[in-house]
Amino acid sequence: MEGIINTTGRRKAAVARVILQEGKGNITINDRKFDEYFSEKRYQYIVMQPLNLLEAAEKFDVRIKVVGGGSTGQAEAIRLAISRALIELNADNKSALRKAGFVTRDPRVKERKKPGQPGARKQFQFSKR
Repeated sequence: MEGIINTTGRRKAAVARVILQEGKGNITINDRKFDEYFSEKRYQYIVMQPLNLLEAAEKFDVRIKVVGGGSTGQAEAIRLAISRALIELNADNKSALRKAGFVTRDPRVKERKKPGQPGARKQFQFSKR
């Protein structure tokens, strides 16, 4: 399959839209350079995991729009979206990415606050008398 591939990834409150196309390995996130947007190495590592696993880091240009959540959620949402794009590009990639755990969406999200309580689980102090 040739051309441009669009995919979406989600994690916690973050949503990432990824556009993958053949290129030289340039990555831009929200119109900023990759290492400028994620200055911490751990987030850079998380984003690059699927590309490094398939040794495709230098073969594709990746443009990313990500909104919501924090740095960890955004990085993991981008990782999922890139993994989905690589699967759409070549279905043979799915088994390697699945084995590494990059294909499964992490469903854990923040639990909502309940009415009549101070938080999601916390309750006001119980008074017997």
